Amino acid sequence: MSAEQDPVYAPDQLKPGNRKWARRGALGSAIVMLSFFWGNHQGNTENVWLVVCALGLIAVVVGDAVLRRNGLKPNDQ
Repeated sequence: MSAEQDPVYAPDQLKPGNRKWARRGALGSAIVMLSFFWGNHQGNTENVWLVVCALGLIAVVVGDAVLRRNGLKPNDQ
């Protein structure tokens, strides 16, 4: 790549985030989503979306932990 095509990054973009708080936030969001499962809505469409989104968040957290444990994802990011 030439200098004209190099991507421009802000210093905060390259700074690693706090992985522990990101995991807690994702799992907390999944719990909050599932707490609305017994809301006052009719039909199961909302229930399906709540469960699918919560399971997606949990799958991302578990997948990240497995990839890091197996060394397939660097621990610095």
